[in-house]
Amino acid sequence: MSLAPHSDAVDCAWLLAEPGLRPAQAGMRIALDGERFGVIAPRDAAGPAPRLLALPARANAHDHARTFRSATLGAFGQPLESWLPFLGTVPGMDPYLCAATSFARSLRHGVANLMVHYTRVQGGMDYVDEARAVARAARDVGVRIGFAVAMRDRHGIAYDDDAAVLALLRPGIRDAVARRLAVQPVEPALQFAQVDAVARMVEEEGLGVHVTVQYGPTAVQWCGTPLLEAIARASVDTGRPVHMHLLETRYQRDWADAHHPGGIVRFLDAIGLLSPRLTLAHCTWARPDELALIAERGATIAVNTSSNLGLQSGIAPLAEMLRQGCRVAMGLDGMAFDEDDDALREMRLAYALHRGWGYERAMTPAQLWSFAAGHGPRSVGGALVSGGRIATSAPADLVLLDLEALDDDALFDDIDPLELVLARASGRHVAQVLVGGRLVVDAGRVLGIDEPALRAELLARMRAALAADPSHAQWRRTLGALAEDLGPLYREGRIGRCCG
Repeated sequence: MSLAPHSDAVDCAWLLAEPGLRPAQAGMRIALDGERFGVIAPRDAAGPAPRLLALPARANAHDHARTFRSATLGAFGQPLESWLPFLGTVPGMDPYLCAATSFARSLRHGVANLMVHYTRVQGGMDYVDEARAVARAARDVGVRIGFAVAMRDRHGIAYDDDAAVLALLRPGIRDAVARRLAVQPVEPALQFAQVDAVARMVEEEGLGVHVTVQYGPTAVQWCGTPLLEAIARASVDTGRPVHMHLLETRYQRDWADAHHPGGIVRFLDAIGLLSPRLTLAHCTWARPDELALIAERGATIAVNTSSNLGLQSGIAPLAEMLRQGCRVAMGLDGMAFDEDDDALREMRLAYALHRGWGYERAMTPAQLWSFAAGHGPRSVGGALVSGGRIATSAPADLVLLDLEALDDDALFDDIDPLELVLARASGRHVAQVLVGGRLVVDAGRVLGIDEPALRAELLARMRAALAADPSHAQWRRTLGALAEDLGPLYREGRIGRCCG
């Protein structure tokens, strides 16, 4: 079956309207009413229904719009603290090409709503122009994004003053590390002006249907208290969402305990950041009392299962988050298990890891679907945005899986389609994707852009730039040395634990 780009109905063999809450329905027709679902009822057409399984589109509640993947950059196996600098091993490229290829990869795997914490600026142009290129890429690809303008003012090399860290490194790399990584603080007023300028651009160019502008403090260890307090006040005044990292690694936990002995989450609450407008990425090392306060204040936690595994950060206490009543959403963080942005596989991995052992159930299928599809749209579009279900008047974000491929041995006709999804579904089973009632992926191809051509152009430009500038090879060697130096410093507690 192939839908026309503006069809007014979708027929399917099975419908999972609210997976885990309502049973699968056989032989259904899903009417489309503009950008929302219309009437949903049993189909009355002659002949068998197309062998498609309809389910809600996924959301990616934490990501960065990076197109080049970790292993490609030579960063595989590095913990977060030494992995981060590897993101700068390649030169900046056309931000439209980078964003469009990244968004297309996510969309092909069934993601309709995608968070972009824009921490990696490509450079070479005015920031607002770069943000415009990213916003246009979202529009052309057909996804909705939250665009969080990254904000920071300290600690560019490690979780301490840059000068203090440089003094602990081998002398031969200090100058290069300082030039590339040391923070050049920007006054908070200028950072807020940049956020406001991006928001005006989005509004003036009519891109608001695809882009929600947010404040993006990178994390408490990278933002001084005055900057965080100003962000909290601005979020109250404007209603603008806030997106930030928190307690991703054990070394961030050590830093937090040393610098905020009264509790880092209580600190965020005291300055007014902890609210339904806030999404906290990771919380891998959060404690039960901290999770209880996050839940009480209505903030969202974006858990990034594969990223935490790949960067050796730990396993988030997702079961405890659910027990405490936290709103938890799925993030891919540009680090899905196979580095392919496969949101279906990510969802299944999270379920396998967190559902409980033996006969104990810590996460239900319904909770899994809220995690994978229901809560993420809030992180992307704001606290009033909903998603994750197929119902009349709900946003028409839909993924159709190829049942012939998903149930390729098909021995019985009474197998629950949800069990097939949880057992084996991946991006290769995605037949079509609709976002806002519009067909945007068909037979594995993104319809709004020529993804293969854009990717080929991006790779050609990148390879030419690397060939023309041999300094990138030397920088990669420097980063290897930096990683060797940072490891013992973190293990021995010589970085980040002193409050002096």
